Amino acid sequence: MAKKNFKDLTEREILALAIQSEEEDARVYGDFAEGLRETYPATAKMFEEMQAEESRHRQSLIDQHRARFGDHIPLIRRENVKGFVERRPVWLVRPLGINTVRRQVELMETETTHFYERALERVSDASTRKLLGDLAQVEREHINFAGTLEAQHLDKDARAEEEKSRRRVFMLQVIQPGLAGLMDGSVSTLAPIFAAAVATHKTWDAFLVGLAASIGAGISMAFAEALSDDGSLTGRGRPLIRGLVTGAMTAAGGLGHTLPFLISNYHLAFTAAVIVVAIELAVISYVRHRYMDTPIFSSTLQVVVGGAAVFAVGILIGAS
Repeated sequence: MAKKNFKDLTEREILALAIQSEEEDARVYGDFAEGLRETYPATAKMFEEMQAEESRHRQSLIDQHRARFGDHIPLIRRENVKGFVERRPVWLVRPLGINTVRRQVELMETETTHFYERALERVSDASTRKLLGDLAQVEREHINFAGTLEAQHLDKDARAEEEKSRRRVFMLQVIQPGLAGLMDGSVSTLAPIFAAAVATHKTWDAFLVGLAASIGAGISMAFAEALSDDGSLTGRGRPLIRGLVTGAMTAAGGLGHTLPFLISNYHLAFTAAVIVVAIELAVISYVRHRYMDTPIFSSTLQVVVGGAAVFAVGILIGAS
């Protein structure tokens, strides 16, 4: 699509572009408020006030355009003009991440400030210059404005609640699928790897079995997690991300005690693999204790008993 150079815009087109930009920003802030309302109600209130501020800017620009050029406002958008940054529609993603939203707001405000500063260079009418200059100053102060709203709405209790919500989202979308994958990869691959090692006493054969079991389990778990639900009801986030996290951690869990079998000496490789298994089980126990509020003793006992049972099955089958 053909785009117009900013330097070729008329004063009327600059005003029309400013009106359209303020309207778009107001709608984006409204989308932010709606997307954050359930999880971050205090911050949603902040974006509602920012939406109202952008709406007032738009009305001031419309009044200026009506006074100078009449009621008809040409339809000219950011995408019609060269130089504007294409905005990623992060406001369409659910659930919204609070840090992602704040970074996006900062980018929006910076670009809008730059637009008004450049517009001042193109406009000669005194009243329009004053309006654009005032709006540029408001946009430059928007970060401070946001900080004021944050201090006003995010008191100690609200911050604690938002941190609790952020932790819950992180646990649902990253920790739980990652932990499920790590447990599956670390435990389920024990039997085939150590069975192959004990049966053949050949480290390369054990390595190949472990490599195949780890990668195969990773692919299987990735598909299983990605197809389990779309996250719309459970709040577990995008299935693709969950699938990748689960698959990667499953493969990593199996590869951890597979890699020692690259050592050519059988007894040394076997000992190193057992040590890695112990470390993996300890890590799983700690993660369950840290993020799933499982008592450390109970978590360790459950993981060790399960891992030991699978390990024993592998040894018995390999020795038979």
